[in-house]
Amino acid sequence: MTKGPGRGTAGPPPGRKRGSDGRGPRGAAGRDDKNGPGAARASGRQTGGTPRPPGGRADGAGRPGKKGGAARRPARSGTVPAPRAETQRSGTAGASARQAQKKAPAKSTSGKGGTGRTARGGEGTRPKTGGGGPRGPRPGGGSGRPPGRPPRPRVPFHRRDPLKRLNVGLLVVAFVLSLFAGRLVQLQTIESGKYTEEAMLQRMREIKLPAVRGDITDAQGNPLAMTVEARAIFADPSLIEPEKRQPIVNALAPTLGLNPASLMKQISKRDTKFVYLAHGVRPDQARLVSSWNFLGIGTLPEYRREYPNDSLAASVIGFVNDTGKGAAGLESSLNDVLAGKAGWQRVEISPEGQHIPMGEDQKRPSVPGSGVRLTLQRDLQFKAQAAIEKQVRATGAESGSVIVMDPRTGRLLAMASAPGFDPNRYAASDRSRWGSPLVQDAYEPGSTGKVVTAAAVMQHGGVTPKTPYTVPDKIKKYDVVFHDSHDHAPEPLTFAGVLAKSSNVGTIMASESITSQQLYQTLRDFGFGQKTGLPLPGETPGLLESPARWSGTDRYPIAFGQTVSVNAVQMASVYATIANGGVRVAPNLVAGTVGEHDRFTPAPAPQRRQVISATTARQISDMLEGVTTKEGTAPKAQIKGYRVAGKTGTAEIVNPRCGCYDGGGYTASFAGFAPADDPRLVVQVVLQAPKRGSHYGGDAAAPVFKDVMSFALQSEKIPPTGSRPPITEIYARD
Repeated sequence: MTKGPGRGTAGPPPGRKRGSDGRGPRGAAGRDDKNGPGAARASGRQTGGTPRPPGGRADGAGRPGKKGGAARRPARSGTVPAPRAETQRSGTAGASARQAQKKAPAKSTSGKGGTGRTARGGEGTRPKTGGGGPRGPRPGGGSGRPPGRPPRPRVPFHRRDPLKRLNVGLLVVAFVLSLFAGRLVQLQTIESGKYTEEAMLQRMREIKLPAVRGDITDAQGNPLAMTVEARAIFADPSLIEPEKRQPIVNALAPTLGLNPASLMKQISKRDTKFVYLAHGVRPDQARLVSSWNFLGIGTLPEYRREYPNDSLAASVIGFVNDTGKGAAGLESSLNDVLAGKAGWQRVEISPEGQHIPMGEDQKRPSVPGSGVRLTLQRDLQFKAQAAIEKQVRATGAESGSVIVMDPRTGRLLAMASAPGFDPNRYAASDRSRWGSPLVQDAYEPGSTGKVVTAAAVMQHGGVTPKTPYTVPDKIKKYDVVFHDSHDHAPEPLTFAGVLAKSSNVGTIMASESITSQQLYQTLRDFGFGQKTGLPLPGETPGLLESPARWSGTDRYPIAFGQTVSVNAVQMASVYATIANGGVRVAPNLVAGTVGEHDRFTPAPAPQRRQVISATTARQISDMLEGVTTKEGTAPKAQIKGYRVAGKTGTAEIVNPRCGCYDGGGYTASFAGFAPADDPRLVVQVVLQAPKRGSHYGGDAAAPVFKDVMSFALQSEKIPPTGSRPPITEIYARD
């Protein structure tokens, strides 16, 4: 059997090495027809076998061992051009190939019809190439490349260029740096304002600069409410470590009078950097807190409201609560005037809570509030308050009030009520005492309201002080029977006597000389059913229905002061109108305001209106003097050396349980003025539900009137007039 041809005598092409078995790494002849003419790769591997003829592969050629296969024809020298010019390698490569042939045994393959292969092609068969000459036919291949097909260029193996690697690395680094640079530009230029603002907000703290609250003084400038220096205690919970909280609570709670549980909750708010713990702390207490050096606890300057006279005029002045806002009385209603306008200061704070001295510092100064000067007189207020407190205790009354008023100007010189409270410690008192009962509490005036009926019948009904009436102790109107305060036989009384003896029946008889509309309009002219206009919160206008809403018998109790209601200031204003010759001057409490540099700005002048004629007012005044005589109901109101005019009142109180007068108690009152012939002062006294002693106004209220009026006349240096009082005819002549 003829052996197939070997891989050819020509050695591997220059630059290619054979394997240990004499073959190239991928040079099997059987792969030539599959891989095509370009089976020799750029990797330098050589395919063995007989060189391929120029005209393509012959039938059966290149497939040793196949039937009918023909032996590959040896390539004709110089007929097949080399695919690439290649510099012939030195003899070292050839020697290496020969050594490999010696070591590897030659293979003998029998192929049918094929040509036997030589074990290894001799080196002498390799054509020498040089200077780019043609390469000989491939060993072990068939025919050469087909004519007209360009040779495939051979790519030599080269290791990557280090310079290129360096350039690529530099490009990557430059790209990364450009990202950082872009972000830096974004932060420092495009978005710099935003982040600057956020950073500033993290260390900026706005401190409130409270305005100095204006003082409240009496008519002479004596302080009734004043502002003193104080401190606020605050905490920054973000700086307080959990283990430090309990020691802080143990120290601050008893010192500042705080609830330990609430304090612990406040300093444990980790999501906040500022919280107030206490306001109005005295400077010595604040210094003690600062000496403890608790991290996260600090003090701020502020002001504290102080009332140097304790409970004096507390129902009028009111108080300022812990937040620095007026919560009752004038402190509440005049808060906008007194409070001023708070300022602020923004400072930079370090993470340790310290003020950065050279940091950002913005400030808007506060505007101090204006002071308010009242018409009250401190000494007279003190006397009135002491007198009513004493009588409330003596009679067991639920409450009581005293008003002193100048009828010529409408100025309120004293407004006292009992029981009261201390505004310095308002939280320790009953909340029901925080109001201003002098304007908030309405009551039925009773017989003190008969002077309005007297003014109406004398002004519009033709009644005079000497108009006679035969007055029984009771009278029936429709289906209602009205009684006097005590049983008596029918009495011949003048209208002056009706007023002096405070007869309900006689007043009803006199009121029939006018219409319901005339009675209603006179009540309105005197201020019934409308607010006085004082700057006190919660004032009641009282109760006065129009005649269209009156029932058939309403006009009769209205005539003697029942079924209508007023507040104490309204009733005092009625008597001030009579004392002022029938001219009603609106009650006023604020004399003016005190601004910067102690500049005083007076309040607008009160409204003045003529309600009744001066003649009628003078006649009623003379009639009221008879009330304080021995024949009247209030001899206890007399003041030695002075002429006194006034009227008692004893009105039933509605029992809220039944809506009737049974079991409701009484309102005892007295209102009057002195000197009667030249009125300078009006004093109104009211006692609600006295339980000990007499409940009549002449017994319970008249003594308080005498006490307060006597002091007022002396303090105002009002001398007696020395005139003789008129002779009041009480009983009518036959």
